[in-house]
Amino acid sequence: MGILLGTTVNAFAIITGGILGLLLKGGIPEKVKESVMNGLALCVLLIGISGAIKVDNLLLVIFSIVLGSIIGELIDFDNLLQRFGDRIERQFKGKGGKVSEGFVTSSLLFCVGAMAIVGSLESGLNNNHQTIFAKSMIDGITSIVFASSMGIGVLLSAITVFVYQGTITLGATSLSTILVPTVRLDMTAVGSLLIIGLSLNMLKITKIKVANLLPAVVIPILYQILSPYFSMIGQAFKGFLY
Repeated sequence: MGILLGTTVNAFAIITGGILGLLLKGGIPEKVKESVMNGLALCVLLIGISGAIKVDNLLLVIFSIVLGSIIGELIDFDNLLQRFGDRIERQFKGKGGKVSEGFVTSSLLFCVGAMAIVGSLESGLNNNHQTIFAKSMIDGITSIVFASSMGIGVLLSAITVFVYQGTITLGATSLSTILVPTVRLDMTAVGSLLIIGLSLNMLKITKIKVANLLPAVVIPILYQILSPYFSMIGQAFKGFLY
């Protein structure tokens, strides 16, 4: 449990905040909810921008977004998430808002950001949970507002967060030789671009299918694994020409 302490605290913070949000659902004026949601969207935008500018290989980030979007569209993660959320919504019919919207929006917001990726890697590689603890505080506060606006689906996103961050944390221990600082920077940059897209959706400026861009986050890892082979092919091709 020690290595997953940060992720467990994060999931608990979302559930706690979500419960408070449900309890306050009728007590927060609609105008206040809208203003707070817009304010949070701007904060999310700031978090995304601050992470996106810390990039090591810009071309790799661009390639990751392009290839990741192709993979994501072929699999259609956005539709899978929506269908899963709709299925849950039918189970909780009439028990607290539009479950699908709350589940999908909060799951994406809590998972694709720089803090989720970097914090989970720190937990796995160094047993350092400070970043995840800070994220837990932000997520808990966000959950209060989200749940008061979108209902019980926000609480269910704690499951997504636990699985997603837990997988990264456990995977980091076995991929320590691959997850060098440059790879972490590029993964953070890609994740931050996704969270910028999510913030624009929250502000109703765009309708980007952020879930279909999720595969882009793992492309820098694949590139790091395959790069030695690319070098060998390049050397062989160079030797063939000369």
